[in-house]
Amino acid sequence: MTGSTGGPGLWNATVMTKVMLAVAIVLSAFPLYWMLVIASRTNDDAVEVPPPFLPGGNLGDNIQAVLANEDAHFMTGLINSFTVATVVTVSVVLISTLAGFSFSRLHFRGRRLLLLTILLTMMVPLQQMGVVPLYRLMVDLGWTGTLTAVILPYLLNGFGVFLMTQYTEQAVPNELVEAARVDGASTMRIWWSVVLPAVRPGMAVLGINTFMLLWNDYMWPMIVLTPDNPTVQIAIQALNERFSTNYVLIFAGTALSIIPLIIVFIAFGRQIVGGIMEGAVKA
Repeated sequence: MTGSTGGPGLWNATVMTKVMLAVAIVLSAFPLYWMLVIASRTNDDAVEVPPPFLPGGNLGDNIQAVLANEDAHFMTGLINSFTVATVVTVSVVLISTLAGFSFSRLHFRGRRLLLLTILLTMMVPLQQMGVVPLYRLMVDLGWTGTLTAVILPYLLNGFGVFLMTQYTEQAVPNELVEAARVDGASTMRIWWSVVLPAVRPGMAVLGINTFMLLWNDYMWPMIVLTPDNPTVQIAIQALNERFSTNYVLIFAGTALSIIPLIIVFIAFGRQIVGGIMEGAVKA
């Protein structure tokens, strides 16, 4: 179907559509902008009535004060969170992509039962129900206080397996896999050369979700880590406890903590858009 723009399936946006999009953008971006305004001001400016609406010139000094604070260990928290989130994201995306290919395009005995078992694990809040036995396991292994205790429980994700199974079924035609097998390609070669390029947008979505989940995780790191070896969310909580009335330091720490999320979203977002556009061209 061709709209007034001449492109297939496209129409010119109405004024109401543009207004609603503009309102949605403003409402979504304003909290981030307000955080930047307060983080770049002094504490006296933060409690003014009416409050300031333009950024100040103290952002660098406030960030330095956050990083220099010995109670929060903020730089350690940033490094730890980036390490945990990166390792877990790579593991979840890799394992989920392999499992999704296996469940959707390989035939083996017990495939449906195994997939059903994985789906059932998604219905149980394992983090809440299993926190006590999992903590006792970490104590027995001597891993409390280390990043291993934070990384290990998250290396595999049932949702990731389910997502990549469904995505592979839709994005990779069975005829394409069979053609590659007729040409003599091994199973791993098919996964690497045929499946991975096709499921790249799904991998990007799973990667963003996993990275954000681990970056924002608070409960489990708080249980197994020590105050001098925190993740970034524990470091922000330490700032909040130590400087409960110093809003600029809390906002500066929060602004610093979201920079890696923005970078990851931009990097993975390009993969999502590129994969969608590539699929549209093929269609």
